[in-house]
Amino acid sequence: MIGVYDYTVILTYLSTISGVVGIIVTMTGIGHPYCGTLFLMLSGLMDGFDGKVARTKKGRTKMEQDFGVQIDSLSDLICFGVLPASIGIAQLRVSGILTDLGRGAERPDHYSLILLLISIAAVYVLAALIRLAYFNATSEERAEEAIIRGRSYFTGLPVTAAALIFPLTLVVHWFTRADLTLFYFWLMLIVALMFLANVKIPKPNKKQFAIILAVGLVEFIAVILILLYE
Repeated sequence: MIGVYDYTVILTYLSTISGVVGIIVTMTGIGHPYCGTLFLMLSGLMDGFDGKVARTKKGRTKMEQDFGVQIDSLSDLICFGVLPASIGIAQLRVSGILTDLGRGAERPDHYSLILLLISIAAVYVLAALIRLAYFNATSEERAEEAIIRGRSYFTGLPVTAAALIFPLTLVVHWFTRADLTLFYFWLMLIVALMFLANVKIPKPNKKQFAIILAVGLVEFIAVILILLYE
């Protein structure tokens, strides 16, 4: 079979599966936006460690390294591009803003708003795609620059930040009982612009990474509690 199947890509594959399942449960009647949020955070957790796991293998061929880079970006597009947009659309459905727009259905008064929000979701996915493609195309240049600077950094907001930002919005939405459905989409638009911003953000050190994991764990527990009491 073509492809790579050793332990260096297992977390990436599992993250992809988590993202796809999250999309399915949010876009159908099977689940709920908060179910999709759980899968989003699971994908974020696995993505946080897949690179570290891959680097433990010595003597990887160039093909294996290139494959790892490409598969990671493709997985990120699904998990942190398409899935957050799907959660937003599902939230529209649950809140009653998005109604049946099938053939013969009467257009609601807020039809223009629905089209605008769907467009924002599409722009968000496009921004994630552009970011990931750009950084794949410039990976060698950035590696050389990181050596010169002595520290790695992000240019703009990494797409994996979606695994913390959007769950927090839904947690606040539930606990405050404030309707943040529209805010979720405006936040998506802001995050999309931040994906493409030419701003340098230092990569987190070990202490900062631990703090990020702790925040994610709190959000994860909060979402589980929400699903239990929903």
